[in-house]
Amino acid sequence: MLTQTQPCISITSLSKASPSPSIVKFISDHHSLTLLETKCTTMNQLRQLHSHLIRTGLVRDQIAASRLISFCTARTELRYARKILSHHPEPNSFMFNTVIRALSKSSVPQLAVEVFVEMLGSCTEPDRLTFPSVFVGYSRLGLGSCGRALHAMMVKLGLARDVYIRNAMLGMYAACGFLTEASRILEGIKDFDVVLYNSMVFGLAKNGLVDEARKLFDEMPKRTVTTWSSMISGYVRNSRNKEAMELFFEMQNEGVNPNIQILVSLLAACANLGSLDQGIWIHNYLEKNEFEFNPLVVTALIDMYCKCGSIDKALKVFDEMPVKQISYYNSLIMGLGVHGNYEKAIELFSQLENSILKPDNVTFISVLMACSHAGKIQEAKHYFSLMSEKYDIKPEIQHYTCMVDTLGRAGLLNEAEDLITKMPIKPDKVIYACLISHCKVHKNVEMGKRAAKKVVELDPKDRGGYVILANMLGADGKFEESVDLRVKMEEREVREERGGSSIEVGGVVHEFLAHGGF
Repeated sequence: MLTQTQPCISITSLSKASPSPSIVKFISDHHSLTLLETKCTTMNQLRQLHSHLIRTGLVRDQIAASRLISFCTARTELRYARKILSHHPEPNSFMFNTVIRALSKSSVPQLAVEVFVEMLGSCTEPDRLTFPSVFVGYSRLGLGSCGRALHAMMVKLGLARDVYIRNAMLGMYAACGFLTEASRILEGIKDFDVVLYNSMVFGLAKNGLVDEARKLFDEMPKRTVTTWSSMISGYVRNSRNKEAMELFFEMQNEGVNPNIQILVSLLAACANLGSLDQGIWIHNYLEKNEFEFNPLVVTALIDMYCKCGSIDKALKVFDEMPVKQISYYNSLIMGLGVHGNYEKAIELFSQLENSILKPDNVTFISVLMACSHAGKIQEAKHYFSLMSEKYDIKPEIQHYTCMVDTLGRAGLLNEAEDLITKMPIKPDKVIYACLISHCKVHKNVEMGKRAAKKVVELDPKDRGGYVILANMLGADGKFEESVDLRVKMEEREVREERGGSSIEVGGVVHEFLAHGGF
């Protein structure tokens, strides 16, 4: 089990790999390795060659094993690659590094750290190419404290100034929110390094410091497409969608071609803004420039069309995909449900059940939301039970919130409150805010008060509970209590953010903000 502590490391020096015979000559001298390099294209073929190498004993050679591992990692067959590594009697640093690098970029980066720990316990010492991948693993796991311990090791070994290690360290600190440490590394660099600045822009934006990120972005003497991607995604992540679109237009004026990450971010911005025309333009741009329609892109397109109200186009994108992914189903079921097409949403869920895929926790959030918007109480209870009874999916807070929403819409407030009280997980402010909103609709002021108190207990700075309850009290004729509550908001420095909306007219998005205070 991965812990927050860095494993004890006793390395005092890093040795260079001993000279090896020419790899090209070695491969050409062995027919099986030549086949691996020139003819092998599938994992079935690889397994046959691997079996032959085992029979001949050649698999014990580091070059042969390295070529096998490289083949597997290039095809994301990481479990097989790790088996080859673990069964080798004397794995070298290249073999370890290849597996660690691939795992650090995979969906299971914690395994990269595990292999690194195994390396430390072996006779093979890490080298300068090992550590950047470990920092990437810590970055993706959010383990900044572990990364800081590894940084200390780099200082001890005299590797902290290595360009690749330094860049990986700053990227890790920035991604984990350790901005002070990241800033120290950046300030210690005399010459401009675009990779370091890109990491810092990304880290600042990821941690909500969007204006600081933009200031650094504007100061950069040189930018890459990654720079633009970091800033645009930062705007979208912080709900500053219009600024993301404006920066994209600025990027186009400078003649920079977008990468796939930028286009996915822009699709999310269009979804949030309800900007259908611009979303269609991006879809056409993807097709015209022959971008790969990978699962991330397809899911973003379906989500954008659903949120912009173009369900027919979302269905068309879904139907055109020869291989369906679970995220396609989830996004479309959610979109259909929110737009009141309950029957089609459930039909799609049935189609999913009959496919080779299995519903996941997100699927059931989508289905429960469809039930909620259609007022299907018994059906919601059925699917809520189905997720645990048939698919062994433990309900999370989002699923309970959907059930509270379904019961609240139907006016079953006592049942909704009882569900919150008896659920086996700790309630959050969102589920209470959901209950408050329904108390407002059904004019149950007393229950609304109880729920609002829970919101304030969980987050004293949250404005939602105060505002909704104050409005409820006012609508119920309890103006003095409503005013007192708003005074408390002022005393506790809880500010009410301005509401806003947007509309697209003639391809131009217009935003409207509500003005005025209390």
